[in-house]
Order: sequence, then C-alpha cells, then structure tokens
Amino acid sequence: MDFSARKGQANIRLIDAEGSPVADKKVEVQMTRHAFLFGCGAFDFVDYYNLPEGEEDPALQDRIDKWLALYNYGTLPFYWGRFEPKEGKPQTEKLMKAAQYLKNKGVELKGHPLCWHTVCADWLLKYDNETILQKQIDRIHRDVGQFKGLIDCWDVINEVVIMPIFDKYDNAITRLAKDLGRVGIVKQMFEAAYETNPGAELLINDFNTSTNYEILIDGCLNAGVPISAIGIQSHQHQGYWGVEKLEAVLERYEHFGLPIHFTENTLISGDLMPEYIVDLNDWQVPEWPSTAEGEERQMQEVEEMYRILFNHPLVEAITGWDFTDGAWLGAPSGVLREDNTVKPVYKRLKELIKQEWWTTFESHSDTDGQIRVEGFKGDYELLIDGKAYPFTLASAKDGAEDTIVIRLS
Repeated sequence: MDFSARKGQANIRLIDAEGSPVADKKVEVQMTRHAFLFGCGAFDFVDYYNLPEGEEDPALQDRIDKWLALYNYGTLPFYWGRFEPKEGKPQTEKLMKAAQYLKNKGVELKGHPLCWHTVCADWLLKYDNETILQKQIDRIHRDVGQFKGLIDCWDVINEVVIMPIFDKYDNAITRLAKDLGRVGIVKQMFEAAYETNPGAELLINDFNTSTNYEILIDGCLNAGVPISAIGIQSHQHQGYWGVEKLEAVLERYEHFGLPIHFTENTLISGDLMPEYIVDLNDWQVPEWPSTAEGEERQMQEVEEMYRILFNHPLVEAITGWDFTDGAWLGAPSGVLREDNTVKPVYKRLKELIKQEWWTTFESHSDTDGQIRVEGFKGDYELLIDGKAYPFTLASAKDGAEDTIVIRLS
C-alpha cells in the first residue's frame, strides 16, 4: 500500500517583506493535524464538562487526555430519548459545553443521530403520525441550527433498512417509517437538515451492509436526497470481518462515488460473541473480560483494517465506537482497559496515526526561496527562526502543482 490517495504535495515559496525570495533558509516542516478523520465516540466529554462546580474526576480526566492524544474527530450523542427526555427540555447546554471544548482543541465533530427508532423519545407516542413528523422535523431544525459552526456533520438518520419492520417495541419513528416508506422518511429528514445547514456533511448510517442498504441509497439518490456521505457501521463482536468482506463492502458502495465513513467500529479483545446471536443487544453476560491473547488479536485486526481503509480514496473517516472497555454491551472493545490502562491497540494506532502516517522533516529553501513539500494531507506548520507559519497540504486542483507563498516577518 502506498497510501497515495492520502498524500499531497506543494511548493512553498519564502519571500521577505519586499517580496524577494529568501534563499538557503533552514526550515522545519511539522504536521499538526490529519485531514483524514481518525475518530472515536466522545461521550466522556459530555460527562466531564458537566461535573458539578469544584468537583474533580481524575480517572475521567485521564481518559480525556489519552483520547485527545490520539484522535482528531469525535462523535457526540444526540439520542432523542436521552437528549430530550421531557418534551421541550432538551439537554442542549450539556452537549454545547462538550462541543465547544472539543472544537477549541481542534477536534472535528459529528452529532449522532438526528432520527432513529431506538432510544426514541417516548413522549412522541401520544401524537398522531402527522404531528410526530412535524416534531421530528422541528427537532432537526432546532438542533442542527443551534450547533451550526460547532457540529457541521450529522448522522441524519440511523438504521433505516430495519426501521419500518422493527418489532421489539413500539416507537414513534417506526410508525413514521411505515407510513412514509424508507425513501420517504430519509428524504424528509435530509431535507430538514440541509435546509438548516446547507454546508453540513449529512450521512445516512446503517449496520446492514447488504444489497438492501445499497438499494436504499440508490433509491434515495434518485429521489434527490442530499446525502453527503455513506455511513457504515462495523461492529464486529462476533469476529473480524477480514480482508475479503471488508473489500467486498467497499466495492459495494464505492460505485456511488460518495465519501465513505466507517462510523461505528468495534473489535473485541476477549471471547467473541456466539454466532447464533442475531441482535448484538441480546448478548448479556455478567462479565466480559479482555485477555492478553485477545488484545494481541485486536491490535492486529485493527491495524489491518485501518491500513485498508486509510488506503482507499473514498474513505474519509474511521470512528472507533468505544474508547474504554465495557462502554457498550459490556464488551472489551475499547482501546483502553476499564482501569484506563492502554491496550496494545492504542499504542499501535498511535504509532500509525502520529508516526508512520505523520510528516515531519527539515529542509532548506533553494535559490528561488522554494521548498518542496510532500506528505500526508492535513495542517502543517513551517518553523523558521523560532516562528511558526501555518499552511495546509491538500490535493492539487486538476493535477497542477500548488504553490504556497509565505511572507517571513
């Protein structure tokens, strides 16, 4: 793998205050942030930045510090039933504190999800479908609008393939999906989100990676739904997909030409969930420990998966779902153990993201004041005489060579 899709090149031209080239100048090129989105669930930040005044939680602080040392992309929870447990009383301020903190740290954010039949607001059930639809649309207008500028990426609707036939319990959104149909409900939700923030990246998201999801996306695009990216869940509690399935999934969705996000990735470092379990939520065990053997397996599988995805030109984001073991379903699927110690997978990911796929080097400007920069796409600093000059390395338009002019002060 050459990861060429992830790399860019440019000529940096140094000039002085009068506009003359600065020749033979020693410079240090330092990457500061990947363009590629290496992400994780950021739910801990909501808890931490809403602690009572004066109260500290050292263990939570430790997790947050380790999270920030690895990731540049976070998913914040907007499950309607928890976000607005009482009608008209959303937890906006709690989420806003976490979003503002993460944004100030340079972390890109995604809200998850705006519409889903699970963890739905129970108080919706007292309304008829017409009212439910209006309240769902109003919810999207409100939340996308209030967080605009902080959160400009959303899982607009979640798990639509199963939505109209979901039968575990009654909920307002399944009622709506039965009434509107899959494409119909997707269209309504996306139009509301797009109307509120036309510049946002809007995802459809599903765990169903079969042709059923492919057909749904095709129908939505034909209906004019403004899908920005395709979200693929990859919860692998029953074992790693492997190269063959991973490449088959990529092939199934790449023909749309849309960016692909692996939105919810989990790989287990303990015993695997039995194959006969259909719904992952049905596997409930008193303890699910991480093991030394499982941690080695998890590290190897995560590395292989990330290498394949990072090399694919349409994949622009990978989100690990659990930062710490036990976060969802009690599974040992995090990159930290429950006692906050780092697992081998954390160390390997850090080696990949911050070393192997990270660009830093020293150079000198030539007689024309130019420096050739080749490296992984993202944000950089040019360090000259103790001063930092920021620039961004991106794909050159139409194959032309980018020239970035930096005036030294």
